[in-house]
Amino acid sequence: MMGHSHALSGAAVWLAVAPALVALPDALGHPELATLTGPILTPPELVAGAVVCAGAAMLPDLDHPSATIAQTFGPVTWLLSKGVNFVSGGHRHATHSLLFSVLAGVGAHLLGDRYAIGRDILVVLMIGLAIRAVGIGVPGKTLTSAIVNVGLTAGLFLTFMTLGVTYSWLGLAIGVGCLVHVIGDCLTERGCPVLWPIQGRWLLPWDIGIKTGKAFEKQFLGPALSIVVIALFCLRLMPA
Repeated sequence: MMGHSHALSGAAVWLAVAPALVALPDALGHPELATLTGPILTPPELVAGAVVCAGAAMLPDLDHPSATIAQTFGPVTWLLSKGVNFVSGGHRHATHSLLFSVLAGVGAHLLGDRYAIGRDILVVLMIGLAIRAVGIGVPGKTLTSAIVNVGLTAGLFLTFMTLGVTYSWLGLAIGVGCLVHVIGDCLTERGCPVLWPIQGRWLLPWDIGIKTGKAFEKQFLGPALSIVVIALFCLRLMPA
């Protein structure tokens, strides 16, 4: 899938599952787990969660240095992408798996819970990935697009800070976003190594085989996801 499809999918899934995540600790009989969710149904937290999850839905593609998303913050994200590509074994390998989704979520939670600076760096990266994924930038101008992204990311991050967003749910949002990406790529004709390091690619379902960047994704899937995200935002932010 293309970047905007992944990002919109991440935002849509987060908005859809947010109420269930809040109810999950009590449903499991462990109310102490509520610290993992926090007040994610308040408007500022909900919006921030959707943005972070949208960015996290791009995180697996940092294994692809040639992808547009690797240019989010210019040389910084390009070098990060080169490193991820080397460690993960190339594009659509380790980062496109269930294991990576779990490790990314758990790692983000532990980092954010223990180190405020680590949490802020992660949040900034997720916001930047989300902004770049939906196509905000200057076509053909990598450096200019990176500068625009930096400015918008800083503005959005400071806005969330002013509104008192806590990010107790950061690990959940990043784990869900990565998982949404993997599921999305399993709908394409190439599939994903869901059970990596076990060999074999999964395609779900086998008879769809969406071709990345073709007419169906550009003319139907992208607009449909945009409508879903807007509808869910309105539904969740509507007074009870």
